[in-house]
Amino acid sequence: MGGVILDVDYNKIIEVFDTYGIDAKAIYTQTAQLPLVDDFEVGKITPAEFRNGIRELVKMDLTDVQIDRVWNSMIGNARVDTIKLLGELKLHYDKILLFSNTNEIHMDFVRRLFYNEIGFDIFTCLFDKAYLSNEVHIRKPHKESFLWVLNDAGIKAEETLFIDDTEKNIIGAKNAGLNTYLLQSPQTLLDLHDRRII
Repeated sequence: MGGVILDVDYNKIIEVFDTYGIDAKAIYTQTAQLPLVDDFEVGKITPAEFRNGIRELVKMDLTDVQIDRVWNSMIGNARVDTIKLLGELKLHYDKILLFSNTNEIHMDFVRRLFYNEIGFDIFTCLFDKAYLSNEVHIRKPHKESFLWVLNDAGIKAEETLFIDDTEKNIIGAKNAGLNTYLLQSPQTLLDLHDRRII
């Protein structure tokens, strides 16, 4: 989802934490994150437990609203042109699936964002199924997570293209036998469509 159909800037979390006088470089990056975040992304802990974990980590009594503001700050705009393209692609492909490492706080925010910017729930309208890590309790980049999704969706790895903006996720997908494409900024799905990759 992030970096493919939604703009994300992982550095924003650090910038917004900085406005509270907190050095957050150790808390979150695109390539590495704390076990607290991993647990939240696979639904092992609740939003309340996650927020309490952040308070303990930063040694400040931040409000829920402040924590959510920081946590959601990485989320940018919906890629409207990409979402329109997905609607067109849905007419030509057997299945279009979403597999995203996410969490309950982000999903509450993102669902509202997509509805406000697009006008409908893309997760039910554009995708045959959305595999959200906090709901299915598995996350990328583990090979086993891709194998589970393939099995649940009833699709074959060799007939499937996985697109992601993070190299470690691409490696995990390759290890599961999928065809892959690393989408690197400023590329978008529209570029892949123009080049007939999708």
